[in-house]
Amino acid sequence: MASSAQSGGSSGGPSVPTVQRGIVKMVLSGCAIIVRGQPRGGPPPERQINLSNIRAGNLARRAAAAQPDAKDTPDEPWAFPAREFLRKKLIGKEVCFTIENKTPQGREYGMIYLGKDTNGENIAESLVAEGLATRREGMRANNPEQNRLSECEEQAKSAKKGMWSDGNGSHTIRDLKYTIENPRHFVDSHHQKPVNAIIEHVRDGSVVRALLLPDYYLVTVMLSGIKCPTFRREADGSETPEPYAAEAKFFTESRLLQRDVQIILESCHNQNVLGTILHPNGNITELLLKEGFARCVDWSIAVYTRGAEKLRAAERFAKERRLRIWRDYVPPTANLDQKDKQFVAKVMQVLNADAIVVKLNSGDYKTIHLSSIRPPRLEGENTQDKNKKLRPLYDIPYMFEAREFLRKKLIGKKVNVTVDYIRAASPATETVPAFSERTCATVTIGGINIAEALVSKGLATVIRYRQDDDQRSSHYDELLAAEARAIKNGKGLHSKKEVPIHRVADISGDTQKAKQFLPFLQRAGRSEAVVEYVFSGSRLKLYLPKETCLITFLLAGIECPRGARNLPGLVQEGEPFSEEAMLFTKELVLQREVEVEVESMDKAGNFIGWLHIDGANLSVLLVEHALSKVHFTAERSSYYKSLLSAEEAAKQKKEKVWAHYEEQPVEEVPPVPEEKERSASYKPVFVTEITDDLHFYVQDVETGTQLEKLMENMRNDIASHPPVEGSYAPRRGEFCIAKFVDGEWYRARVEKVVSPAKVHVFYIDYGNREILPSSRLGTLPPAFSTRVLPAQATEYAFAFIQVPQDEDARTDAVDSVVRDIQNTQCLLNVEHQSTSCPHVTLQFADSKGDVGLGLVKEGLVMVEVRKEKQFQKVITEYLNAQESAKSARLNLWRYGDFRADDADEFGYSR
Repeated sequence: MASSAQSGGSSGGPSVPTVQRGIVKMVLSGCAIIVRGQPRGGPPPERQINLSNIRAGNLARRAAAAQPDAKDTPDEPWAFPAREFLRKKLIGKEVCFTIENKTPQGREYGMIYLGKDTNGENIAESLVAEGLATRREGMRANNPEQNRLSECEEQAKSAKKGMWSDGNGSHTIRDLKYTIENPRHFVDSHHQKPVNAIIEHVRDGSVVRALLLPDYYLVTVMLSGIKCPTFRREADGSETPEPYAAEAKFFTESRLLQRDVQIILESCHNQNVLGTILHPNGNITELLLKEGFARCVDWSIAVYTRGAEKLRAAERFAKERRLRIWRDYVPPTANLDQKDKQFVAKVMQVLNADAIVVKLNSGDYKTIHLSSIRPPRLEGENTQDKNKKLRPLYDIPYMFEAREFLRKKLIGKKVNVTVDYIRAASPATETVPAFSERTCATVTIGGINIAEALVSKGLATVIRYRQDDDQRSSHYDELLAAEARAIKNGKGLHSKKEVPIHRVADISGDTQKAKQFLPFLQRAGRSEAVVEYVFSGSRLKLYLPKETCLITFLLAGIECPRGARNLPGLVQEGEPFSEEAMLFTKELVLQREVEVEVESMDKAGNFIGWLHIDGANLSVLLVEHALSKVHFTAERSSYYKSLLSAEEAAKQKKEKVWAHYEEQPVEEVPPVPEEKERSASYKPVFVTEITDDLHFYVQDVETGTQLEKLMENMRNDIASHPPVEGSYAPRRGEFCIAKFVDGEWYRARVEKVVSPAKVHVFYIDYGNREILPSSRLGTLPPAFSTRVLPAQATEYAFAFIQVPQDEDARTDAVDSVVRDIQNTQCLLNVEHQSTSCPHVTLQFADSKGDVGLGLVKEGLVMVEVRKEKQFQKVITEYLNAQESAKSARLNLWRYGDFRADDADEFGYSR
């Protein structure tokens, strides 16, 4: 390029003017130009040179905004052709010039030659020769330059060139339009086709003033998708450049100012047009980004028609090299190793609509948040019933659909994870909860960006950022475009239809509802379900889509290690391998679609049965992997053989729960006598309560004095500090104090809260139950808790007898027992265990008579025949007593032996 402009001479210069050089930056009119030097560490110096001895027409000028009475001045004839002649000949070219005169105001006049020396084309002579300028009036031809100008003018007149042609030159006057009435319509009418234009002014690196051809609209064009540093106007009218603002402006000026370009009009912002400027040498938008002179802006990048990804790539190029405005740039993932920035992982769980848990190749688990998207959320304050507990998955519109979309698409699949940024932990504020550090990433599967797919279906929205916030998705523009499509098509959150409502009944722990559902689920056989949560290896929460309900489900047939539990006041440690069992179940079934067979339910309203995943029985799999043992209740199941063979194989491996298993050697011992004596170790107890199903509660006589002392101290404490009536809010499962009908306070446990006026309590030291208002309840003082003295009432059932199912017959038996043993001291011996409570024999303290045998003798109950050898002697005694009662036609047997034909009718089974 040409050398920089040298300093000019003064008005009283030497007879041979100094030749100076520069590059033409701008043509102001047919007789004035601006030349600049070469840039050295910043924008170069500039100076205006006016052509000596000639005059060209004045260009149009717009009236000053500060002068409302002033009018726009139009072009003089042939002024614009003169300007265009010079523009096309000189812009960006090297010229040399001599200064012949300088006015007191500093205006410089001289001769301009195209090229490096005065042998080049004389610009003034060329203008005059083309009839685009005239010699100044009163100028005498007293030197060679003026003589040549005179000759050129005569030749132009003879040839009728330019202003010497016929007519008044009105056709050369432009109809300039400074404003556009309807900018949106104007932009749309061009259908994004390139429009020819001349760049007339560069305000800053990304904003120019352009003359649109051929209609002469003078418009401000902002480059779509980018923003350069600007010049900030101060209160005193001066301008302060932001860092690199001058350099960015020069970069654009040196390439575009007064060049012929094409502009694609893409959108509008007030009277300003958003567009892309195309030049034969390249796209200035991308060049500015690549050189670090501009940054991408979200609000206009969406209208950029040549691909937003190109702009992001150009910006990324500058960021990586820390060019100019990015000199202090630190990438969001700068502190991560490459293996932590990009990896393949298996999706184990979908936490909500924007977060997943993945399993890395190392076996570790990691929570990943989808970059730059926000899951569905509740809008407004009054949309939720304050008395109802919020269940986000079902109560927030479209949250369930979003979670299900991710679950069906991702669970158990391998995905590609590209970490975009790490969102630092934030403390809680009055309106926003605390957040831990979050890894935000773009997750793809099969080339599909999951976040983009969610947004395009209207199941998530895109987060808007401050312009200088670089912590965003690497595919942010695609997310914005997907959201625009979803809004346009009225998808999901953007739909004007009624929001979907999910009425999901949670019957976990609700015994009454569970009882109602049980027969239905038993008849259904295998039901489809989704595993929502895994509490332990064998305890899960399931969602049944057909029934739209949530249930707690226990795996049948196995004994799984019990996990750690938080009990009131202490943490109970888990059994060995409980964590491994839970992880095994989680990895296999969490959020998967499974099939379940419900067989029964327990007292707490939990369903018990078999769960199948991909045709495999989860109970069998747990046993197979030595994470569970077979429970004796599996004997009745069709899966018993599978369970036994799996357990046998696990035992042989001696792993996990079978790590210390030793196969019992076959000992040669004398044969055990057929009749083995049962162990009889009777202890004194005090019977406090008989239940309607013939169970009974007893207190241990040995600890009776401790209870009496505790009750006395507790009542004295309560008398000193009586509970404030109505201050206690009972909660199910809590220990409390309750005032019995005798007016005394006892320890109790809340079993059910129907309302403040109806609270079901269980007296833990006596075994009886009562319904009380909360006003007769209070907080149990810590000094008298179950840690100080455990609950004294223990539940037992009679061994070797069958309780009548017929209500009247059962009432007769219960009444007899109440008369005989309630509130009396007896002797108790545990005979065998059961799932509900131990089964025992009970003797009267004085006569040593067997209470259960007495019931059989009176014909009030039937005998339960057991096969254990140690019980054969007592069973025989019971059966003989039953035969005596039958012969005497006592109570149950008053109509003879009904069992053969009428057992079902009377509610008995043999």
